[in-house]
Amino acid sequence: MTAHSSTRHSSSVDSLVIGSGIAGLRAAIELAASGRVLVVSKAGLTESATQYAQGGIAAALSDDDEISLHLEDTLKAGDGLCLQAAVRVLVEEGPRRIQELLDWGARFDREGTTLAFTREGAHSRSRVLHAQGDSTGREIIRALFARARSLGGIEFLSNFFTIDLLLDNGRVWGVRYLDEQTGSIQQLEAGKVLLATGGLGQVYAETTNPAVATGDGVAIAYRAAAVLADLEFVQFHPTALYAKGAPRFLLTEALRGEGARLVNTSLERFMRHYHDDAELAPRDVVSRAIVTEMQRTGSEFVYLDLTELDPAHVQRRFPRIHQVCQQYNLEITADLIPVRPAAHYAMGGVLTDLRGRTNIPGLYAAGEVACTGVHGANRLASNSLLEGLVFGARVGQAMREEKPGRRRSRAAPQSQSAAPAANSTEPAPATLERELGKLTADIQAVMWNKVGIVRTGRELQEACQHFEDFRPPPLAAPNRQAYELINLRDVARIITQCALAREESRGSHYRKDFPMRNDTRWARHSRIARNHAPWFE
Repeated sequence: MTAHSSTRHSSSVDSLVIGSGIAGLRAAIELAASGRVLVVSKAGLTESATQYAQGGIAAALSDDDEISLHLEDTLKAGDGLCLQAAVRVLVEEGPRRIQELLDWGARFDREGTTLAFTREGAHSRSRVLHAQGDSTGREIIRALFARARSLGGIEFLSNFFTIDLLLDNGRVWGVRYLDEQTGSIQQLEAGKVLLATGGLGQVYAETTNPAVATGDGVAIAYRAAAVLADLEFVQFHPTALYAKGAPRFLLTEALRGEGARLVNTSLERFMRHYHDDAELAPRDVVSRAIVTEMQRTGSEFVYLDLTELDPAHVQRRFPRIHQVCQQYNLEITADLIPVRPAAHYAMGGVLTDLRGRTNIPGLYAAGEVACTGVHGANRLASNSLLEGLVFGARVGQAMREEKPGRRRSRAAPQSQSAAPAANSTEPAPATLERELGKLTADIQAVMWNKVGIVRTGRELQEACQHFEDFRPPPLAAPNRQAYELINLRDVARIITQCALAREESRGSHYRKDFPMRNDTRWARHSRIARNHAPWFE
């Protein structure tokens, strides 16, 4: 997919969509008939977390399911912090948005002519649709791109790295960006801007997220004085592949839904000691149980055991996982698969209303970068793709209905710049790349060791101080890796501050020094904004 040649030289659009995953594409489809729409991606247009989503998309569509049950399961998983109005929007509008995908040619797996559903952790029914076994996200992206291209009016541009938002009298009117094809910094005017930049998993040393998930949307919104919410809640997926030389490839929860078991290195099945739902307990419970077993047995991993399942069914149901594991000499139908938790999903993000509007006029957010309150303290499995679909459509409608903004002055724009200090003696490219890589790894290690699955006040305070003292290297020329480093530093600091402020354990946020959930004091949502300490509402 290539951009129209005119897009590279354009200085203004009606609507700018930053991110080409499920939320961004679904919003762009709504916007297609409302002026000039530009969808941008900092890497390839198909490089997003959606593309890697395996397990599926949840919706109450089967004969034995009900919307009220999906609502109940989502609220239960969210551990007392879901915004019920947001959850109701998700589960009530979800089936209609799935039907749209089907109408647009999405090919979900079927049993005969009937849609096939599987069950995942904390779901009371089998309600998770999947495609090509374990390539659900990739199929959804294919269908959405096909629909978007068929409409016209939507332009696409890759290698467009958004540095910061531009403001005029408190309203967004565009962005400053790095054009990686020319290596220059440019400005683009936009009447409305949607952040659909995805997640922030790369702030951790261990993550299932793609390399592009550096928290850019959260960071640039924060610098523009947008209010952020619930960023202490980072979900760790319990089962990421842990093999020599392998990336932290996600092994979908659907494996456990099909009957896979977790055993420790002594080959003992352990999840029934931690939760009545065993392997299908909520993700935060499973992740902490795995960490506890690793510590108890002195191991760096536990095993996922599929050996009692029918090999032909496993290969047919999970072809992508089967193929990837074979690359690392693991046969999932016969071998025990070493796994451990990895950072996977941010429940918090840029605070929005139920139509994706932020506190900054003209700025919207949808998908993982946003916080509608739908996930609470812990996301229910396979609700993330549904959220991108449902709220992507809602934000697109809201942007379409809003009258385009206009700059009221031609004064110099306000921008909280992410640029490092200039330096005319920047090191050679290879040396700079190594230095930036080392600094990135430093942030990731501190987050993993001190702001991870199990947290303490002392370690959180140490991490806060570390990020306050952190200084990026000066640059002589624009450099995407350096901008990403700054974004990771800002996001790491925000997560840590919010985690330190919440003195309880709830959902994915577990404080060893405050191990109990405390509804009397903490049944509230965290908020943070530039130049403000965290507060709770």
